[in-house]
Amino acid sequence: MAEGLFRELVKDHKDYEVGSAGLGAMEGQSAAQHTLDILAEKGIDMKGFKSRPLTQELVDEATHIFTMARHHLDAVEEEFPTASGKAYLVSEFAIEDMLRNQDVSDPFGSPRRYYDDTRWMLEKLLPTVQAYIEQTWKAQDKA
Repeated sequence: MAEGLFRELVKDHKDYEVGSAGLGAMEGQSAAQHTLDILAEKGIDMKGFKSRPLTQELVDEATHIFTMARHHLDAVEEEFPTASGKAYLVSEFAIEDMLRNQDVSDPFGSPRRYYDDTRWMLEKLLPTVQAYIEQTWKAQDKA
């Protein structure tokens, strides 16, 4: 869901490459139906999405890595030491105090309302992620 929402957010920025991977992800699984439905309601087609595990190659290629939960961030940095310094919690830059540094729950297998809650939270957080990228990495690019 985060990948689809962020792709939509930066769709007019051709210098962004958006992807997702998981520490425990199995290769080739489709997104959950509730995720597909929620994204389709927003005009985002993720029917062709396939999961993939996080690899050293993906870590090396990434300029930024954002995790949904603190334990994911810790695990990424432990398993991939080169991720340190470019891995962040997706809520790290939240404007609202109540959201900053909070985990985004994984609703997998839950009723639709939990997916809606995750969508709401991501829609609040992803613009702050984009702002962070614009103010840091892209600002360095222009220097």
